[in-house]
Amino acid sequence: MHQNRVTAHLRPLHNQRNFLSSTALIAALLGPLTAVAQTAPAAAQPVAAALTAPGLVAASTIQGADTAWLMVSTALVLLMTLPGIALFYGGMVRRFNVINTMASVVGIAAVVSLLWFGVAYSLAFTPGGALGGFIGGVERMGFSGMEFLGSTGQVAVSHIAKHVPESVFAMFQLTFAIITCALVVGALVERMHFGALLTFTGLWLLLVYAPIAHWVWEPGGWLAQLGALDFAGGSVVHINAGAAALVCAYALGPREGYGREPFIPFNLGLTMAGTGLLWVGWFGFNAGSALAADGRAGLAMVVTHIAAAAGALSWMGAEWLARKRASLLGLCSGVVAGLVAITPAAGFVTPRSALIIGLVAGVACYWGATALKRKLRADDSLDVFGVHGVGGLVGALLTGLLADPAISGVEASFMAQVIACVAVLAYSLVMTAVVLWITSRFTTLRVREFEERAGLDVSLHNEQLGH
Repeated sequence: MHQNRVTAHLRPLHNQRNFLSSTALIAALLGPLTAVAQTAPAAAQPVAAALTAPGLVAASTIQGADTAWLMVSTALVLLMTLPGIALFYGGMVRRFNVINTMASVVGIAAVVSLLWFGVAYSLAFTPGGALGGFIGGVERMGFSGMEFLGSTGQVAVSHIAKHVPESVFAMFQLTFAIITCALVVGALVERMHFGALLTFTGLWLLLVYAPIAHWVWEPGGWLAQLGALDFAGGSVVHINAGAAALVCAYALGPREGYGREPFIPFNLGLTMAGTGLLWVGWFGFNAGSALAADGRAGLAMVVTHIAAAAGALSWMGAEWLARKRASLLGLCSGVVAGLVAITPAAGFVTPRSALIIGLVAGVACYWGATALKRKLRADDSLDVFGVHGVGGLVGALLTGLLADPAISGVEASFMAQVIACVAVLAYSLVMTAVVLWITSRFTTLRVREFEERAGLDVSLHNEQLGH
């Protein structure tokens, strides 16, 4: 199109060559370019490069392809929760708790979205002054300053992603917060009050998720300063959610009949559909975390797929050896195990390393969901700690061993990875217990026995699946 415009511009000039000298011709061609150069803000790029906090830059500094890819990735990650997690979890619970499980996921998405807008984004992704290593500031509360000023050609950007609008970056990170909170549901299904769950989620987002996200992903966070690597959420999302799930399982106690009655999943076809949505959405989760449509994003997509496939086959092999059979639920769980483990490493490792990570994760998470679960004696209903907690730990530690500095230019420190894992695990365990205690001061955590026996679909929502 640009070439056609130049040709059309030259044709009348050629016809009038008797009236224009060659000097005038050059001036006519360069005139529009000179005008653009004069109107473009010369200081825009240096200003953007110098940002150490969110701020306004010239709209011309925004990279269109990167922005488009991050918007697509945002939609993909939200798809992982709505309907991905809702289907994945909904298919595994008993028939009379499916609606409650799905309602829990939808309710969490709404609560987290509004709190992210109001408070949590600012706490997670802005510098925090004297407390900057541990928590962010308040200047972006209510998305204050997150502006697009078309009249002056300016747009707000984050200092973490200076080449895309801050609104897109904030939305992308919101989808991570949503899915992290939604993952915890898998440990407490079939026995927690709906209102208590939403109250717990709001407090947990502010007191647990936002600080940990700041530690790891905001450049001034203390784990980021230490050199801990977490490309897309191995510690922030998976270790964090796994630890919280374990505490919730202990606090609520086992479901009525746990260990004595068969708990038959409602529909593993739904779980398979949810797995497929998670697998596809994870490309946005990991490749989107490159924050650019570039070679690193392409690598992240490749290693994500390889690890997922390796995790599925590895879990299947472990199950075959232990139980002499392979199951659909096992294959789905193995896919998620591989996806979880590659998440912290996705932008730092080669495809060959991704294969190793996926294979190790499948076996480790199978052990986490079976032998370790029995040792812990916690009714983690849908194995959130066994898959996400264990898988996140495996991925974070292997990132310290397998990260290739030729890919990112960053040297991995295994000791920094160990410190990050221990810190996130310990903080999430302790603070989740605190948040549950606070929640219990306002509302009852667990439903009554007859409500649990009747099923939460009817007892809490007065709804039921069709016959």
